[in-house]
Amino acid sequence: MKNLIIIGILLILFVSCSKDKKSQKAAVKMQEFVIDISKYAKGINPNFIIVPQNGEELIYNETDQSAGMNESYVTAISGIGSEDIFYSGTQGIDAWRLDILREAKDRLKIMLSDYVALSVDVPLFVQKATDEGFICFPRVSGNDGYTDIPDSVINNNTLAVNQLSQAQNYLYLINTDGFSSKEQFINEIDATNYDVLLIDLFYDDSILTPTDLNLLKTKPNGNRRLVLSYINIGAAENWRYYWQDDWELHSPLWLKKPYEGYQDEIWVKFWKNEWQDIIFGNNDSYIKKIIDAGFDGAYLDNVEAYHFLYYD
Repeated sequence: MKNLIIIGILLILFVSCSKDKKSQKAAVKMQEFVIDISKYAKGINPNFIIVPQNGEELIYNETDQSAGMNESYVTAISGIGSEDIFYSGTQGIDAWRLDILREAKDRLKIMLSDYVALSVDVPLFVQKATDEGFICFPRVSGNDGYTDIPDSVINNNTLAVNQLSQAQNYLYLINTDGFSSKEQFINEIDATNYDVLLIDLFYDDSILTPTDLNLLKTKPNGNRRLVLSYINIGAAENWRYYWQDDWELHSPLWLKKPYEGYQDEIWVKFWKNEWQDIIFGNNDSYIKKIIDAGFDGAYLDNVEAYHFLYYD
């Protein structure tokens, strides 16, 4: 009986160690993916901004804080976007991720977007983020899907913003369902005084134009601001231009795993050439479309995909 117990424990340890090694390989592949996206984009526009969202631990070698910064990764990006650090509905600090962001903030701009369920808690969230030296965007009830323009700008800044490091606030608006037309969408955003606009490349099925972007890059007072495009690099979205009608889970094989809570998205084997060719490296790639439209940079969602997918 004792031998069976020992064998069982050893088997559990072996499986756990094997999973850790595969997860670490996947983390390295995500680091390389982000670095390669950055190299490609900066080869076209040296000032192009790359901001990955979540997966904060990717700034480290082996995703281990004690192993030191991964200089290639940190140099490739300009900031880190993080969701739900101080609030995930109600107050509850994610201490491990917060500690990483505190170390990263000396080199990278930290952009928080917490879901603050109660509007009365927003001032405390803003104060917490500001005290840490982060810029923030609170998602309140009804705006958890990034659909609305808030009534006021946090930490209003009238100065020009030419680099992400200069930003004092930002707008996160990637769902356009609340707007009746592209003109309304553009005009309402243009009238705001945000330092950074984080929006989608598309309005409905149409790519925003350089004319649209030139308008949005100027604050109402005439000073410059930055406009970043959202792009999902860890999951395929079945409403995007690249999606083919006969695609489904495991077909093609790199459509790896259901994305719980998002029925129109599938986690991808992001290290596969077929997926990476969709994202960057050629004239029909997503990043090239973002650059051609005139965006200042790209906001890379779901870099934490490596948590859920093992490299093979």
